[in-house]
Amino acid sequence: MSGRLRELRQQQGWTQAELGQRLGVSRQAVNALESGKHDPSLDLAFRIAALFDQAVEAVFENPHRR
Repeated sequence: MSGRLRELRQQQGWTQAELGQRLGVSRQAVNALESGKHDPSLDLAFRIAALFDQAVEAVFENPHRR
């Protein structure tokens, strides 16, 4: 699941560690999400979207959608 997480984080001027702190996850978890190594849980995807005041669909692309 690719997305705009890195772009949104950088627009805020936050490091991966700062974003992780705001979300209650590690910097490594943020890195894994940004690099596409791991997909967020549904709960985490909603928390990320809310943090950036975006819809989940605006942050993450669904690879199964046609």
